[in-house]
Amino acid sequence: MTMQAANNWRVWALAVVLGAVWAAPALAQADEAPVVVSGVVPDEATRQAILAKVRSVFGSQRVVDQLGVASTSAPPNWSDNVQKLISADLKKISRGHIRVAGSQVEVLGEVDSPDVANQLETGLKGKLNPTYTVSNKLMSGPAQARIDSVLQGKIVEFQVGSAVLTPAGSAVLDELVPVLRTLEGKRIQVIGHTDASGPRLPNVELSRARAAAVKEYLVAQQVPEASIQAQGMGPDQPLVSNNTPENRARNRRIEVKILP
Repeated sequence: MTMQAANNWRVWALAVVLGAVWAAPALAQADEAPVVVSGVVPDEATRQAILAKVRSVFGSQRVVDQLGVASTSAPPNWSDNVQKLISADLKKISRGHIRVAGSQVEVLGEVDSPDVANQLETGLKGKLNPTYTVSNKLMSGPAQARIDSVLQGKIVEFQVGSAVLTPAGSAVLDELVPVLRTLEGKRIQVIGHTDASGPRLPNVELSRARAAAVKEYLVAQQVPEASIQAQGMGPDQPLVSNNTPENRARNRRIEVKILP
């Protein structure tokens, strides 16, 4: 975890990775999966207090200590607030993390239902004072359904005739990244499609280049490269007829599928 600069003072960060999504492979049983504590804290006393709290909740055998110390500033009572966040409620999350950077809290991962996600968010907010913000990126339901939900009604947009993502296209992928980060052990296929305007072969090449650009963007956002396969189908799999501008726009698309 890198430190971040803000107003000429350094903000330290902590991440508790539940199920060790990026640090180590999860084990067969969720209650045996590693819990990785990483980042930097201002002093050794804070480090020991946080590790002790994590171990008391998850068990010493599961905790992987990657937490460091750096000379840096922290918000008032930061250690106490972080320890409030580490509770048995976090056991309801699998393949995710809770990250605290200054007064910004992010919780990501899989839970059983939307109600559980809302309850966890409410519980975290209730433990903190109003200077803290909580970003809830918890997800529930089958993985493919979550991917489809993000992409439904949206376009991963590129510059006309090229494989360069527009800011709007990047923003859609940014919404997708938290879902893909939870898919440990699964492989995904990014599929590019075009409409039928113009010769087929250049369209196939364009769709391949766009799928590759999406893969490159996702890898830059810490989605494992080995888990992504990029493919271009050109105009060969239209959703609808290419007989109107609106239909052609629908056929120009990026699909993301979980491979069996």
